[in-house]
Amino acid sequence: MTQKKLNVRKGDKVVLLSGKDKGKKGKVISAMPAEGRIKVEGINMIKKHVKPTSKVTQGGIRSMEGALACSKVMIVCPACSKPTRVGKKVLADGRRLRSCKKCGEALDK
Repeated sequence: MTQKKLNVRKGDKVVLLSGKDKGKKGKVISAMPAEGRIKVEGINMIKKHVKPTSKVTQGGIRSMEGALACSKVMIVCPACSKPTRVGKKVLADGRRLRSCKKCGEALDK
């Protein structure tokens, strides 16, 4: 199976399109292209039971972000601050950049 290419990267600001946290904005913590999933700061919070170990001396129930499908989010453009689709631009030197479909600004630095 080929690895799916994600339009979302770590550090992008995104807005959730569906689910219990619909409309909330957050920053992408991690991206998992092989599964087509991402983790977003403060969205899709789950409870995890943790046993005490040498690293974690205090066990208990931890609240953490759960993974969600990358198709459920849309990137927020830093220039126009609107949710947008991602376009591709090819520069003169051959580099490819992700760009905002609404205002045309580059999403990559």
